[in-house]
Amino acid sequence: MASLTITGSETDNIERLDRLLDEVLERRKQPEDQYEIAAILESLGWNDSRVSRTFGFEDVFELASDLWHRSRSRVLYSPFAKAEAMTFWQLFTQLIRTFLRGVIFAFPMAVSVFSMLTLKFSLWSYENLSVELATAIAIGTIFSFVTVGGFTQAIARRGFFYMIQGYYNMARRVTFRFIGLGFIVCVLLSAGFFMLNMIIQMFPFRMVAIIILYFFFLNTIWLSVTVMYILKKELLFTGLIIFGVGVVYVLFKLLGINIMFAQLVSLSLVSIVSILSVVWLFKRAEKRAERGIQPQLPKMSVTLYSTMPYFIYGLLYFALLYADRVMAWSTNNEYTMPYLIWFRGEYELGLDFALLVLIVPMGIAEVVLTKLMMDIEVSQKSYWGDETDKMNRTFERLYYRRLLVIGGIAAASAAGLYYSLYALLNFLQIPLGRTLFAAGPDGGIGLTHLVFLLALAAYVFLSVALMNAVILFSLSQPFLVLRDIWPSFLVNVVTGFLMSRWFGYEYAAVGLLLGSVLFMILSTRSVRKVFRHLDFYLYAAS
Repeated sequence: MASLTITGSETDNIERLDRLLDEVLERRKQPEDQYEIAAILESLGWNDSRVSRTFGFEDVFELASDLWHRSRSRVLYSPFAKAEAMTFWQLFTQLIRTFLRGVIFAFPMAVSVFSMLTLKFSLWSYENLSVELATAIAIGTIFSFVTVGGFTQAIARRGFFYMIQGYYNMARRVTFRFIGLGFIVCVLLSAGFFMLNMIIQMFPFRMVAIIILYFFFLNTIWLSVTVMYILKKELLFTGLIIFGVGVVYVLFKLLGINIMFAQLVSLSLVSIVSILSVVWLFKRAEKRAERGIQPQLPKMSVTLYSTMPYFIYGLLYFALLYADRVMAWSTNNEYTMPYLIWFRGEYELGLDFALLVLIVPMGIAEVVLTKLMMDIEVSQKSYWGDETDKMNRTFERLYYRRLLVIGGIAAASAAGLYYSLYALLNFLQIPLGRTLFAAGPDGGIGLTHLVFLLALAAYVFLSVALMNAVILFSLSQPFLVLRDIWPSFLVNVVTGFLMSRWFGYEYAAVGLLLGSVLFMILSTRSVRKVFRHLDFYLYAAS
């Protein structure tokens, strides 16, 4: 190193200190503190006497303290490069793709409803089933959603985490680990339910068999669709649903085979094709990935610990979504029910049609989230270190505007769906339409109509809450989401139970509405808290 041995003017001294600081920073880009700088100076040959002779400081530590403050000032006031802005068409194309991805994910739900309207059956339901069989299928379906919800969230979180880094091999391995765990849990719960029913005898054996079969096959399908989502192949799942309905049509309508047998055969085929498709998609993705060293997966205990909040959220979300059904179907205030739970088709019909309202808001929520995250990423390169309060206020205002957008679109979707269905079903004279909008015995609002309206309102609030939840997940704050959703679930259960027992089973939908409203309020409060301290949460998430 060239020695700096003469003390000159103050300007020369500053230049010498700056050059020395450059040498220190060549050794260590971001020193932890002044003591690390002192150690680097000593490694460069500086001692107390040389420091005193050259710069006039008493010792190495005093010089290190001066260089430390200079390095801090240099970091604070270094100019930054502005992020390159996307062109209008680049931004427009990306947001359109994001919107379509959100909408496409809801297509299978629309296919099922359309199939019920036109064919009177879908892949796992049939309009003319006996109440006993409908009860068994409904229990198996709800049981599958609640059980697999946690696994789908864990797969989406961990699998997508590896996918975006290009580690397709790791994504495949962790995904199939969770799928394997899902199957193990499925088998254990099926065995447990079978043994419990033998002891308590809640349902006859024929119903238990149907519950377990539908539960098992639907679990396989839900796990597969999650993998298709992270691989961005959502349309493939819609195609599989259409294929499954087509198989049921051939077996049931053309060959005259029993509808239950036809659906079970179709479900098994869709399950097998789904799993094979997932394996093939991962192999194809791995072939496109760059060859290199394949990192080892962390221990399964570490993976389970890191994904546990998302697992619990998935379980609670579907529990929130279906709790009102259990409250309604277990209401025994009109007649003596043969079993603990008894399917109410008029109640289910209102909820199924109302679910369609989520299609457009899901697409808009994807767009809002994508644009918000893009703006946040750019903002970190557009604000100085002392402008964090300004950045936080900007994004808090931006969040409020987008909250109004998603809420307004969800409300408009609900109104549009209501009047569109009313006009369409009346024009086509579809029997389900007469049931959906039928008046009550006293000339007032009918049972299914009431449930439909309550569910529409509930899903409007729920769509806003889901956008909030995804924002919090994107900023690595899953515990805030859990804190918001579990009281919402409890409100749903308690309100649905009381309202169904006091006024009639159709009022269990009030529990769904109040639970969704509370989830929206609490999640909005959490997001507001995060945006008021956005700089801290961005640092914590990095």
